[in-house]
Amino acid sequence: MKKYRAEVFGTFVLVFIGVGSVVTGGFGGALPIGQIGIGLSFGLTVTAAAYSIGPVTGAHLNPAVTIGAFLAGRLSAAHVLPYMVAQVIGAVLATLVLLAVTAGKVKGYDIAASGFGQNGWDPVAGFSMTSAFVIEVVATFVFVTVILGVTHPKHSTQLAGLVIGLTLAILHFAFIPVSGNSLNPPRSIGPALFAGTTALGQLWVYIVAPMIGGALAGMLLRTGTLEAD
Repeated sequence: MKKYRAEVFGTFVLVFIGVGSVVTGGFGGALPIGQIGIGLSFGLTVTAAAYSIGPVTGAHLNPAVTIGAFLAGRLSAAHVLPYMVAQVIGAVLATLVLLAVTAGKVKGYDIAASGFGQNGWDPVAGFSMTSAFVIEVVATFVFVTVILGVTHPKHSTQLAGLVIGLTLAILHFAFIPVSGNSLNPPRSIGPALFAGTTALGQLWVYIVAPMIGGALAGMLLRTGTLEAD
């Protein structure tokens, strides 16, 4: 249970800080560097989690990472579903806290107008569903491959947590405009529950695509393609 509690806590912190950087600043409006600030919020939170709860659970915080670790032979099948359930619980709890915070905004917080940090694509002024799906698959594949690579027993490094966090940050820098750069189903599920029908209608992409990307990364590492000699 210690592992599952740690996954709840870690995912809670990730969503609380990451989505909070969007919600409290009006999609980053409070930050002079916009999406870079949001990317750093997510990336540095993952770094903190990697060093704090990594020794307990591996600090997955993400079903795509969990499925990748499982397929790479780095996680027992018995832990896969409990990890995923714990991650969703953590994300929903974080979103509920943020909902309570925004309810206390003096001038009110209009979710319909401002959103709630949900992921999504805009086929009118932005990118298509296909673009969002491709980014969520490929970027998650890159992210999980980096995680599995820098934590591999044969070439792990004390800087692994920093590398993982910075990788997530730069992926946000590049791809927030396309899909919101979720790469993590619970991160999308939590806000979508309160953001309205459009977010819920698009949610399937943010569940299916990252899981495909994570699975591909796990299978790649299982083959030993990126394994050190």
